[in-house]
Amino acid sequence: MATYCEICGKKSHKAAKISFSHKQNVHRQLPNLQNVKVKLPNGSVVKKSVCTSCIRAGKFTKA
Repeated sequence: MATYCEICGKKSHKAAKISFSHKQNVHRQLPNLQNVKVKLPNGSVVKKSVCTSCIRAGKFTKA
């Protein structure tokens, strides 16, 4: 499964968990990706990894 949105290109980014003693633990924050069937302009149907913000915005046509 891809770790980026195949519509808008949203990827993971680094963040730091900061403890009470201000020790920083760096970790990755992943986007909320869902596998969705997308209908292409030529009429074919393909499964793609799409973020939920693209699904809500309607940036593609569902199959």
